[in-house]
Amino acid sequence: MARRKKTLRIATFNVNGINTRLPHLLTWLEREQPDIVGLQELKAVDAAFPQAALADAGYGAIWQGQRSWNGVALLARGQEPVESRRGLPWSPGDDQSRYIEAAAHGIIVGCLYLPNGNPQPGPKFDYKLKWMGRLQRHAQSLVDLPHPVVLLGDFNVVPTDEDIYDPKSWRKDALLQPASREAFATLLQQGWTDSLLEIHGPGSRIYTFWDYFRQHAERDRGLRIDHLLANPVLAKRLIDAGVDRWVRMLEKASDHAPTWVEVKR
Repeated sequence: MARRKKTLRIATFNVNGINTRLPHLLTWLEREQPDIVGLQELKAVDAAFPQAALADAGYGAIWQGQRSWNGVALLARGQEPVESRRGLPWSPGDDQSRYIEAAAHGIIVGCLYLPNGNPQPGPKFDYKLKWMGRLQRHAQSLVDLPHPVVLLGDFNVVPTDEDIYDPKSWRKDALLQPASREAFATLLQQGWTDSLLEIHGPGSRIYTFWDYFRQHAERDRGLRIDHLLANPVLAKRLIDAGVDRWVRMLEKASDHAPTWVEVKR
């Protein structure tokens, strides 16, 4: 019998089209073998989700798709995630697929794709801030649970100027607005730990997203917008964290790279 691993790897990956990037996703799953994965921006309806291919790779899955954009999913290696929620509370009439939650490997996982908010100011930015407000309310109900909890995904927020290669050229973007940053900071103040920051420290210049312009990926001119927030129970078990940038360097890759933490079981 194979010996059970003493650690778990939990990852988030904005795939930017799951069927377009499926070969990349499967290559990454085989090479890195994360135990829990949150996916965002599926850009596929539910019926088009590649459940069979992921099952063949050894992963159970739950998902909520949407045509052309949005969509979130959770994968668990060697087991089926046990769904607890899809969509945030307090959002009647909001049909955008941006949040899904489940238990896997003994951890409660909330996978989110936070609205981008551009152009700002305007209705898209207003929606972003309202969505963040609902996230804060729901996160407050999770942070003090006696169980390990992680909120992971594409938050579409650059927390500080240390988390972007050149803040000057992005100053008007919704990702850097004071209101966006304040909402993210308020979330952390509930007791969540920014895992990458906890492991690598401020000023570490670790990025998770590189746009497609001017060879920004090759030049490592990126942004840190994909986050894994651990509640106090899980934060005590943090061992390591990182970004699999090699996935971003593949041909026709997503503009995000898988971002992960390793924790004690």
